[in-house]
Amino acid sequence: MGFLDRFIAKKTPAQPAPAPLPPVAPAESKPAAAGGVLPQLAEARAKLQARDLPAALAIYETVLANSGARPDVLLTISADLGTHGHVKELVELLAPRYDAERHGPGPGVNLLQAYLALRQPEPAQHLLDLLFSLGRPELENRLLGFSSAIAEISATEHLPVDSSMQEAHISLVSISKPIWFYGLENCATALLPTTTGRVRRVAFAQCAQLGETNALERAAKPEDELGRFTRGLALWFAESFNYGVGYEPVAGIGIFAPKHYAIFPVDWTPENIRQLDATTEGGLDYVVTSSLRARNADYELVLKIWEVRKFRELKSFSTRWTPADADGVLADFQRKFRTYMEWTAYPAGQGLAYADPVAPWSYIQALGASLSLFLGEKSMLPAEHMPTSLAPFLDAARTNTADVRAQLTLVSALLRWQARGLAAYAAALQHAREWLATDAARAAGVAEVAV
Repeated sequence: MGFLDRFIAKKTPAQPAPAPLPPVAPAESKPAAAGGVLPQLAEARAKLQARDLPAALAIYETVLANSGARPDVLLTISADLGTHGHVKELVELLAPRYDAERHGPGPGVNLLQAYLALRQPEPAQHLLDLLFSLGRPELENRLLGFSSAIAEISATEHLPVDSSMQEAHISLVSISKPIWFYGLENCATALLPTTTGRVRRVAFAQCAQLGETNALERAAKPEDELGRFTRGLALWFAESFNYGVGYEPVAGIGIFAPKHYAIFPVDWTPENIRQLDATTEGGLDYVVTSSLRARNADYELVLKIWEVRKFRELKSFSTRWTPADADGVLADFQRKFRTYMEWTAYPAGQGLAYADPVAPWSYIQALGASLSLFLGEKSMLPAEHMPTSLAPFLDAARTNTADVRAQLTLVSALLRWQARGLAAYAAALQHAREWLATDAARAAGVAEVAV
């Protein structure tokens, strides 16, 4: 379990800022004639890579004191701080020193992106005006894009936000195995592959619910379908990567333990990703964030892949669906993502053979509900936040009849249900018992499980 401190910053807006573009990288420059500027900048970059920010900032202060008028110096410093996720330090260090006429547009563009990441529209607008005044035609389209981003932030800046979220502290629960696996550990050889060799560590963050202006109030209530989806989505992606060769995945879910879940009303920022990496033992190679915007029966999902070492966004994917085409869209969306990540399933005989669920929506709902049962069992959620029905689990099992994982989700839910002394639905018991008598259950090594 990790700890994500103050995910919700002060004056949290209701909608996310558009993702910043990669910082402008400095062009290859000639060695400094005197002062050793380039070696010092290289040393500072090495400190950033070693996660020694104070040492890097000390070097930057020295360099800027002697060579702060050089455009290439400001460009290099802003690019290095930006790519390593230190946008607050970028602003604090460069904003008092940047002069558009003297330093040119490069450092200014990086500084502008930092303002956007920090959701500071007023200084961003002032800087944008300065960049426009340079009269650089090749920058016009990009500056117009920044203008739209500033307008969006300004439009959402004064929307009502739950003030108690401003100082909220959110624990980040890390789930490293399929949620249905917990309680079935005795079957590990048959259920999960054995990871060997070098692995790439990837975290799937809980999906943000964009446009939610009463996040804490909503989170304090028993979960609804949308809340289950935002947690189940991360669990679904992490589960699929448990069956990908060379990957070690984890799903990160926010929770105000032992009170209730967290809802994230804004998208993850580079600073949040840096915090997640810093609080994960062994560090991460990639963090995958996502955000969902729901309007009536129309859904829009955006997923972003972040390379942690450089704290930069590698690629984003987006899709839309309605209830009528949700399953096909979601299945295709995950396949495209896995293809980009060069995901390859383990060969036969190493754990369950991986197959996409036929009905991802119902399966995601079941995974989200399974998490609530699991956390309730661990006393991390109160009883009122645990599922009151087995319907999500039975629905997932019935709509994904050939999917062993969907059946295991129902079986594990029944085991937890019975452990709480609750009477299970006859339909759920019948379905689970019939499946446990099949060849698929015997092949998975769970036929002896009693429900």
